[in-house]
Amino acid sequence: MKLIIQIPCYNEAEILPHTLKCLPRQIAGVDRVEVLVIDDGSQDGTIEAARANGADHIVRLVRHRGLAAAFRTGLDAALHLGADLIVNTDADNQYHAEDIPLLLQPILDGKAEMVVGDRGVATLESFSPLKRRLQTLGSRVISRASGLDIPDATSGFRAYSREAALRTAVLSDYSYTLETLIQAGAHKMAVSYVPVRTHSKTRPSRLMKGIGDYLMNSGVTILRSYTMYRPLRVFTTFGAVFFLAGLVLAIRYLYFFIQGTGAGHVQSVILAAVLLIIGVQVGLIGLLADLISFNRKMLEEIQYHTKQNLFDKQ
Repeated sequence: MKLIIQIPCYNEAEILPHTLKCLPRQIAGVDRVEVLVIDDGSQDGTIEAARANGADHIVRLVRHRGLAAAFRTGLDAALHLGADLIVNTDADNQYHAEDIPLLLQPILDGKAEMVVGDRGVATLESFSPLKRRLQTLGSRVISRASGLDIPDATSGFRAYSREAALRTAVLSDYSYTLETLIQAGAHKMAVSYVPVRTHSKTRPSRLMKGIGDYLMNSGVTILRSYTMYRPLRVFTTFGAVFFLAGLVLAIRYLYFFIQGTGAGHVQSVILAAVLLIIGVQVGLIGLLADLISFNRKMLEEIQYHTKQNLFDKQ
């Protein structure tokens, strides 16, 4: 059983040595532990720091492409290196490396395919009251979108079985945390959460430039990912809103028409017709999107088997 701990990095030369030294090299139930550093186009000495402090493998992206791309590259590299288990952690030493065995245990016990570290965001002292509320609300939204019970949706401290990693496809350019949970729910993966500890912040977040930026990017990611896997539900909901609004106006006009005052409400007929047509069209778009979604599922299956054959032969 081979574990690869992957660490996406961007200009982390200062803190990376300490993060690497904290990683466990022997874990019960695991035969071999290796460390993979993904350098996301760093402009400092991140690669040199990784080499000097025990990283077994280093993958370098030529230019800075963002956390999601680095995470995706790390998964593929870990699979290529023959990982049976993959743990993702942050380069800034946010998470206690001693909790990695806790992440792995549900997978080793055969109870989960993906395990996420729960930081207890509702009570986390390092978060401001506003951020705690937003994190809690965001986790509830992702729970509804994915069909999973998710206490901490944005935690990047995660463990994957090989099977789960093969089925994970990250398309977002922003972050992988939300998209992969919605995807896991769509694929009906067994997802578990375990409480984990965190260290105090060593630097401001580079992913979140501000609350507004975070809300905008996260909202777009959630909507896009949910629509990708539940298109019929999304479009029929929007279509139903337009259709019902048009129906209400049509009934309103019919009432006035029966009362003999319909001539003064012709605009209601026009608006009702427009809304009814929009509602039907949005519903038809939903049917088309649902067919495209089935095509996507077939492509994901092809990608899964291609990866499986490719990485198992290496």
